[in-house]
Amino acid sequence: MKSIKRQAQHSLRAAFTLLELLIVLAIIVAIAAMVAPNLIGNQQTAQIRIARTTVKNIEEAVKRRAVKNNGQYVEETGTQPIADLAEPFTDALNNVHPPELEEVPVDPWNNQFQYSYSSGSGELKPRIWSTGPNGQDGDDDDISNDKREIK
Repeated sequence: MKSIKRQAQHSLRAAFTLLELLIVLAIIVAIAAMVAPNLIGNQQTAQIRIARTTVKNIEEAVKRRAVKNNGQYVEETGTQPIADLAEPFTDALNNVHPPELEEVPVDPWNNQFQYSYSSGSGELKPRIWSTGPNGQDGDDDDISNDKREIK
């Protein structure tokens, strides 16, 4: 009889009460509520940095391609000039050059990068940009190689 009581008391003490579980759950939720906004903010900052780095990489690839093309940038607007950087290039002397980029890059929000250049506009180099987190061109969140951009 004594051993049954001891087993019953021991099994009751080994379990957590509902109140203890609720307190632990409340602590976990409170910690998550404090940490989550910081993680989300850091993720967006990291995505913006990735987009800026990719813009710089594309700009370097465009410059290398221009060197192989007698210093001439492609005069076009849109996504195609960037896509062309992932293809082999034949120069004016019929020399075939390997692609400048391994693949066509997309920004962290899965949008294509944009390219614009016109020698008649007085631009010294092409403008390369991402439409940013909202995917809308011309907004304040665009990320570009333009020095006038304030970010």
